[in-house]
Amino acid sequence: MNSGEARSVPVLSTGFTKRVAVPGSKSIANRALICALLADGESRVSNLPDGDDTASMLAALPGLGAEISVVGDEARVTGVAGRPMHGEFDAGLAGTTSRFLCAVSALGDGESVVTGAAPLKGRPFGALLDALRELGARVDADGDGLPARITGPLRGGEVELAADVSSQFVSALLLAGPCMAEGLSLRLTGPAVSRPYIDMTIAVMERFGAKVSETAGTIVVEPTGYRSAVVEVEPDASSASYPAAIAALRAGQVLIDGLGERSLQGDTAFRELLRSMGVAVEVTGDTTRVTGSEGALEPLVADLGQCSDLVPTFAVLAAFANGTSRLTGIGFIRRKESDRIGDLAACLTRCGVRVIVEDDGLVIEGGKPHGARMPTHHDHRLAMAFGVLGCAVPDVLIEDPDVVTKSWPGFWTMLETLRN
Repeated sequence: MNSGEARSVPVLSTGFTKRVAVPGSKSIANRALICALLADGESRVSNLPDGDDTASMLAALPGLGAEISVVGDEARVTGVAGRPMHGEFDAGLAGTTSRFLCAVSALGDGESVVTGAAPLKGRPFGALLDALRELGARVDADGDGLPARITGPLRGGEVELAADVSSQFVSALLLAGPCMAEGLSLRLTGPAVSRPYIDMTIAVMERFGAKVSETAGTIVVEPTGYRSAVVEVEPDASSASYPAAIAALRAGQVLIDGLGERSLQGDTAFRELLRSMGVAVEVTGDTTRVTGSEGALEPLVADLGQCSDLVPTFAVLAAFANGTSRLTGIGFIRRKESDRIGDLAACLTRCGVRVIVEDDGLVIEGGKPHGARMPTHHDHRLAMAFGVLGCAVPDVLIEDPDVVTKSWPGFWTMLETLRN
């Protein structure tokens, strides 16, 4: 199937029981790879996902000066001890990769160019680029987006950053912080969106020897550099939400290994959200088991601002719930890979679902959706969420289904395993 064809999603029989292999977290993987790049010595990062975002990061590392060898799902990275080389880097559609590269490439001497595909160029970068300027870099950019020409080195010091646009801006600066001559004192203004991703960044940095502290909204990173480390990437919680949602809709059961109580990921919130909708969820030290039932789902009223990648999953579940759901705190996701508010609402409306768009979220009247042809707007999360929908109602067609390669190239194969 080429990316121009629409994919039909056959309805899934109820009552299945399956163990599902979920790819590694691309968020953890990309943070670990940046730390390995900047570390002194050889690091090993295993259980790497095979999606486009991780491939984009792996492709950039040699240009930054790292020696890298990838065998299977493990990368061995010999780092540059805090002084990356400069060059030209094309991040494709990968927002995380592009924003991390903007900060990290500024650590070295010389000019680097960071660019990407057209949809990525339309996403915001301005606040991050302004912060890099304040920390000592020279930046020439096309408005507040890409391409950006960035000349280092960053000296570090104090900087203020609005935290209500993208947690990736915060994470990019934090990751570069240990290698700035003056370290970093980052004062966050306004409510931080997707705060768990910032906490994840700090946890990964600390595995590589960074020293980070926080007091009264200011995060301080000491200029320690990084030491090499061995990291096994845990399964991706955002991806795990899709088979979990299918189990909830089809009275099935899925067991996800490796995603347990000690996860670093805020998107493990899908477990509590499912419980609030009446779904049985068991969590052990290293597994998550989700068991759906024949009864209707309860409506969901929740602020998803700290786990916004789950919005498409739970918007689809809300379309089947017995009552009205309200998903709030998510106005900022209008400038993700797609307009995840407007595009999601329009697609659900195609399926006969009544959706009201609010400034910071969605109100969804649950009922009995029907099938439709679903555009995915270059957004892997919309495609996978609509795949969940297609498992429960007939005649769902997914446009540009291969967009799932951004995070889970094997997603459609996974759906087939639930049938067999």
